[in-house]
Amino acid sequence: MADDDPMARRLIRDALQMAGIVVIAEASNGVEALELTRHYRPDVVLMDVVMPSMDGIEATRRIGAQAPESKVVMLTRSEDDELALVGLQAGAVGYLTKDISAEAIPRVVQGAGAGEAGVSRQLAMRLLERLQALPELGLGLRPVHSNLTRREWEILDLLCTAHTTTQIADELVLSTETVRTHIKNILRKLEVRSRQEAVALAPKLRMPRKE
Repeated sequence: MADDDPMARRLIRDALQMAGIVVIAEASNGVEALELTRHYRPDVVLMDVVMPSMDGIEATRRIGAQAPESKVVMLTRSEDDELALVGLQAGAVGYLTKDISAEAIPRVVQGAGAGEAGVSRQLAMRLLERLQALPELGLGLRPVHSNLTRREWEILDLLCTAHTTTQIADELVLSTETVRTHIKNILRKLEVRSRQEAVALAPKLRMPRKE
């Protein structure tokens, strides 16, 4: 279980232990979560999203690469659909908000351990609506050879026009937290260290490849 709030960890731990689930380790940040997961190889990791040192989404991505047998369920205060999508794309099998009842958390953890997805009905419906609203593939919204998603290209294009994180969030109706997560993903995928380097690289990525 990874959460930088000791009180939240205690409440969740009590709920899990009352349901007969053994909490074998606790982490206060993403770096600890990754290290403990590699060491203990738990069935399920209950992961907060916003944590110091390394956020829960990056920790989830690395757990998927280094300890794929451990299933990650993300637990967060945010109800941002876009952040949920990023978490699921990073490899999480569940995404829950912290207003979920204490009794429901053990059921989701047990389900994740059994290979089931764990999202609320409300979120499942919102994600389905988002999926149905996506444009058809092949419309040229981004270069076909790019490993950036459509949303990441939208954000990169706004960075190219000198938009700040807050302005991008307002433009795309996202939380600033979600925008920052997308920007981290963009820098990682492009293998650059700064927004400026990503902006400089963007025109080259749009150029057609020579056969």
